Amino acid sequence: MKQTSLAPQRERNTRRSRLTVSLAQCEWDILQAQKLRYRIFAGELGANLPTRTPGVDKDIFDPYCEHLVVRDEGSDAVVGTCRILSPMRAVRVGSFYSENGFDLTRLQHLRSRMIEVGRLCVHPAYRTGRTIDLLFRGIGLYMDQNHYEYLLACPGVSMTDGGHAAASAYARLGEYLSPLEYRVFPRCPLPLASLDRHTPVHLPPLVKGCLRIGAYVCGEPAWDPDFNNGDFPILLPVAALHGRYARRLGHPSVRSEVAATPL
Repeated sequence: MKQTSLAPQRERNTRRSRLTVSLAQCEWDILQAQKLRYRIFAGELGANLPTRTPGVDKDIFDPYCEHLVVRDEGSDAVVGTCRILSPMRAVRVGSFYSENGFDLTRLQHLRSRMIEVGRLCVHPAYRTGRTIDLLFRGIGLYMDQNHYEYLLACPGVSMTDGGHAAASAYARLGEYLSPLEYRVFPRCPLPLASLDRHTPVHLPPLVKGCLRIGAYVCGEPAWDPDFNNGDFPILLPVAALHGRYARRLGHPSVRSEVAATPL
């Protein structure tokens, strides 16, 4: 089994900072990513994250994941991150994280060609399009290097309003529903029929970015009690990349320096 090592990809078009994206190469990098996750998900969004180390978001999946980090080279701070779980590593840990919330039986035939992306977050001072673009590019380079064909993610919409925003988001996403053969099923579904589906809602950046590229919504949202979110199952077939958005995910048409090293 191989571990991908991404040569840092640089974004230079800024007067304030120079950002790079790469896979974390040491425990210190991973710790900084986990601290950022805790700050955003627990401190900012109010998630209930059981942890043995105060201020650090870490669960049983983390040791099996590869961690993508965006770094400000000026301060050496990790300012954006997400984690990637490959199919081989999912076998080792026992499942994809998404299987806590969804029955993925209909995606069984895709598992060997599918990665899962989760815990995507960005420091408040760096929430610009270029930071998200770098994370997307890093994900795309990883998929290209390892010949993966599908990306699975379950970004969430807050349910602090009782679920109305999540129901409204699902109503807006009807045109993006997957073919029936890709449908997955929430283990704890929302009572959509009793929720207001006309509440104004801002879709998570990961949802908007993937849908612009050509992703599917694979079914109804599931309630995540730890994050108090309505999670949306998103499946992105790399073959569905649309025009200029191919560059955003680092499609093979974009040449880059990516090396593979033994695990």
